[in-house]
Amino acid sequence: MHGLGTLINALAIIAGGLLGIGCKRFLKEHYQETIMKATGFAVVFLGAAGTLSKMLVFTEAGTGLTTTGSMIMILPLTFGALIGEIIDIDGLFERFGEWLKHRTGSDGDNQFTNGFVAASLTVSIGAMAIIGSIQDGIYGDYSTLTAKAVLDFIIVLIMASSMGKGCVFSFIPVAALQGSMTALAVLLSGFMTTPVLDNLSLVGNILIFVGVNLVWPKTIKVANLLPSLVVAVVLTMIG
Repeated sequence: MHGLGTLINALAIIAGGLLGIGCKRFLKEHYQETIMKATGFAVVFLGAAGTLSKMLVFTEAGTGLTTTGSMIMILPLTFGALIGEIIDIDGLFERFGEWLKHRTGSDGDNQFTNGFVAASLTVSIGAMAIIGSIQDGIYGDYSTLTAKAVLDFIIVLIMASSMGKGCVFSFIPVAALQGSMTALAVLLSGFMTTPVLDNLSLVGNILIFVGVNLVWPKTIKVANLLPSLVVAVVLTMIG
């Protein structure tokens, strides 16, 4: 069943968020801050590990390591950032968060929008979301998204215990983005070659550095880098 992985992921986020809200009263503020920073560093290192796994390859002689993919890293991020800034995707996330805050009767919750944006960008962006959605669409294999669901459950639980119920609603962009990628993968399965998937994974892992924002809030407008994924696919196809 195509899309089952995204459904499991969305439900895990809701469950983690609700449990995190329930745990909030038991976690003092300085505990929450330390846990948030620890989570942020963990996410950063996950992104670094994934990026290096795609860039480091053995030399032809097999005697050492060399790097690859430098241009497919630089060009998509540069042009993607420009496109994202023009569209201001980060601003769209914030405005949607404000709309949700009003619609859910949470106008008095000063943390709602920040929680929604921070959680949404942390669990929506990354190689697991991209590759997992494509695997779900092409092969009906939702194992990667199931593994991501477990990680997202823990991440949103911790974030919700600190930033409140806005984090719970991060399931909406996850369902929308991953569901769309799964549907596109079904339609464009013939174009999803190994080089395309590898370059998507490379750029997606770099975007996981959204974890920096959990340590130093609003350091990077990661949502504005999302067009980098599209640019990476286009460059791979014409390269």
